[in-house]
Amino acid sequence: MLELSLITPEHGSLSVLAIGAHPDDIEIGAGATLLALAESTPGLRVRYVLMTGTAARQLEARTAAETFLPNAELSIELHDLPEGRLPAAWADTKNVLEQVARSFEPDLVVAPSAADAHQDHRTIGEIVPTVFRDQLYLAYEIPKWDGDLGLGRPQVYMPLRADAARRKAELLHKCYPSQQGRDWWDDEVFLGLARLRGMECRAPYAEAFTCTKLVLGSQPLHPRQPRK
Repeated sequence: MLELSLITPEHGSLSVLAIGAHPDDIEIGAGATLLALAESTPGLRVRYVLMTGTAARQLEARTAAETFLPNAELSIELHDLPEGRLPAAWADTKNVLEQVARSFEPDLVVAPSAADAHQDHRTIGEIVPTVFRDQLYLAYEIPKWDGDLGLGRPQVYMPLRADAARRKAELLHKCYPSQQGRDWWDDEVFLGLARLRGMECRAPYAEAFTCTKLVLGSQPLHPRQPRK
């Protein structure tokens, strides 16, 4: 198994775009990864973009973004596109992401997978590669009743210590109290999935992602073209 590291780019600070369809998507799928980056990457810049959510749920999401990304230079965008109907709001969803791309060029994008069974997640996952063509795109997984995990077979893992995995679960409960009555919202789900992914990469726990394209090299062969 080959280990790679996210290194600080030439411009001096790592930039991350975190995209979610619903409040709690980002933290369930990549919360521990964002925590690790925020705590270990000086000058980390993060754009946090959420597509749907009621005012109360968006307030939870804002709290979660600030909690999971301490010390990061954080920009939060909360949109109110129709939950469960993003395929019908495809143009609006793409417009949101294109507007982000015109003002922010991230090194890393974390977002739902195009293989996710949930229509909102899947719509974002289909659009992201058409807007962010030169960025590393890691698609996260979200456990749910559909049983798909959104991934199939992951290729990228973020190993976690036991305390980091438990901290993620604790913060999910703290930041999203509205979800605690749901029958799937518990430590066994969050830690069980993380333990399984950890087993797959020989770690106590892990978050897993799919990645359709990854370019290795210290210097780009061709400079990025300016966005028109």
